[in-house]
Amino acid sequence: MTRRSYKRELGCIACKELGELGAGKPGWVIDNPNLLSAIDTHSILLANRSTILLLSWSDSHQSPLRIRPELSPIDDEFISAVEWLVFDDVRVIVAGTSSGYLLIYSLRAELIHKQMIYPGRVLKLRVRGTKKDLIQDSSSEEFCLIMPGVIARFDGSVVQNMLQKWFEDAHVQIWNQKQKGQDSEDFENSQVKLPFQLWNIGKYGTCADAAVTGIMPPPLMEQQMHCFSLHRQLDFPNDPQLSSYPN
Repeated sequence: MTRRSYKRELGCIACKELGELGAGKPGWVIDNPNLLSAIDTHSILLANRSTILLLSWSDSHQSPLRIRPELSPIDDEFISAVEWLVFDDVRVIVAGTSSGYLLIYSLRAELIHKQMIYPGRVLKLRVRGTKKDLIQDSSSEEFCLIMPGVIARFDGSVVQNMLQKWFEDAHVQIWNQKQKGQDSEDFENSQVKLPFQLWNIGKYGTCADAAVTGIMPPPLMEQQMHCFSLHRQLDFPNDPQLSSYPN
C-alpha cells in the first residue's frame, strides 16, 4: 500500500528579489530568526527586518511587490510581524514593528494607516475570520497585536469601515490628479486613530503568543443588560501556563 501524502503544491515563487531576504544561503529559511511569513489564498508575504515582499504563485506574470517601511534609525526599529487582513473584496497587508507601531499597506505598497499602539515589540499579529482555509478567502472579524506585556484587540468592522473610506477617498484623489495631469501620490490615513481594547497581562508573565478564540455571550439573565459582546482571549506565556481572559 503506497504512503498517502497530505502535502499540496501551491506554486513556485522563485525570483531574484528573494536574494534580499537571504535566499541561496544555507539555512536561510529555517535558521533565520528575522524571516517572517504569512500565507494567503494566492500569495505569500515574506519579510526581514526592513523589507516586505509580496509574492504570487497564481499569476506568473505578476512582479513581486516590495515594501520598505519608514523605520526609525534612532530606535533601531525593525519589522517584527506581518499578516494578511481580508474583508470580502478588500485585502491589505498588516505589519507590526519593534517600536509598537501598526502599519497597514495596500497591494500597491501604499501606506494606508500608521498608528502607535503601545511602546514595545509586536510579537505576533493574530486574525480571526469566518473562513480559515486555502480554498476560500477568509473574512476577518477581528485581529490583535501580541506584545510582551499587553494584547491589543481591534474590531474587524471598525477596520473595514476605515479601509473602505480610504479606498474611496484614494480613488477620488487619483481621478482628480489624472484630470489635472499630476502624478499620483500616496494617500495616508494617519490622522484617523483606530479604537482598540488593551489587555494588560504583564503580571502573569511575559507573553509569547495569544489568540482571540471567539465570542462568549453574557449569562442568560443578563442578555438585555449587555449591549456588547464578550470576547475570550487566550494568553500563552513563555513559562508553561495557559490563561484565559474575558474582556
